[in-house]
Amino acid sequence: MAIVLGPNRYGKAETRLVRVHRDGDTHGLVDLNVSVALAGDLTATHQTGDNSGVLPTDTMKNTVYAFAKQHGVGEPEEFALLLARHFVRTQGHLDSARVTVESFAWDRLGPHSFQRRGDHTRTTAVTVTREAVQVVSGVTGLVLMNTTASEFHGFVKDRYTTLPETRDRILATAVDAKWRHLSDEADWGKSFQGALDAMTSAFVNTYSLSLQQTLLSMGTMALTARPEIAEIRLALPNKHHYLVDLSPFGLENENEVFIAGDRPYGLIEGTVTRDDVPPAASEWYL
Repeated sequence: MAIVLGPNRYGKAETRLVRVHRDGDTHGLVDLNVSVALAGDLTATHQTGDNSGVLPTDTMKNTVYAFAKQHGVGEPEEFALLLARHFVRTQGHLDSARVTVESFAWDRLGPHSFQRRGDHTRTTAVTVTREAVQVVSGVTGLVLMNTTASEFHGFVKDRYTTLPETRDRILATAVDAKWRHLSDEADWGKSFQGALDAMTSAFVNTYSLSLQQTLLSMGTMALTARPEIAEIRLALPNKHHYLVDLSPFGLENENEVFIAGDRPYGLIEGTVTRDDVPPAASEWYL
C-alpha cells in the first residue's frame, strides 16, 4: 500500500487591511480581512523541504498592502479578483489561487468620521484557476427575527420527543448565506445589496410553518431578484426562544416573556439553484 500526498494548499490568513481613500476633506474607508490560499505543484516542499516553488506567505501579505496602495480598494469582489489573478499569472507552477475577504462596514458620520456597523459582515471568495474564475459573495451574522407569523407542528414524534407543537412562536436566526455568480463581471455593490434586500424581504413576508420553508423562500427571492446569481446556499441556525413559566408568581405568560436560548440550536442548511446553470468550478460553498 502506497501513501501519497493528497490535495493541499497554503497561504496567508486574515491579513487585516484598512484603506483610507482621501479626496480632499472627504475620506472613504474600507476595512477588510483578506486571506490568500495557493494550490499547485507543491510536492517537493512536502516531501523534501525544497522551497524553490514556495512563495512566502509574508509576500502574500505584502502584496495585499501594496495592491491596496497601487490600485485602491473598491468592492471586495474586485479586489479579490485582482489579487487572485495576480498570483496565478506570476506563479507559473501553481494551478489556482483562492482569495477570501470579510468586509466590515462603517457608516459615515462626517467628512472623515465613521461608526462601525455591527449587524452583519459581507463576505467574498474568489477562486482563479488557469481555466476558470469563480466569484462567491455572501453575508454572515445577519440576525433576523419575527415575533409571530411562525408555527411548528405536525412533526415526527417518538419516545424521546418532548417539544410541544406551537401555532405561534418567535422565529429568529443569524443568516449565513453564500451565492455563486454566473460570471466574474457584475455591479458587485448593487448585486450584494439586492440579494440582501431580497432575502430580508422574504424572511419578513413569509408566514413560516418551518424554518426550511423560510430558507427556500429566501433563496428563491434572491435568485428571482438577481439574475446574475447562479445559486445560493443558506445556513440558518434556529435561535430558540423559550416561554418563561410565570405561574409561580400568579402571572400568565401570553407569548410575551421569553428566555433567549444560546445552545444547542437547530441548524437548517440548504442550497437553492437554477436548474439550467453551468457547474461550479470548485466546491464553492466551502
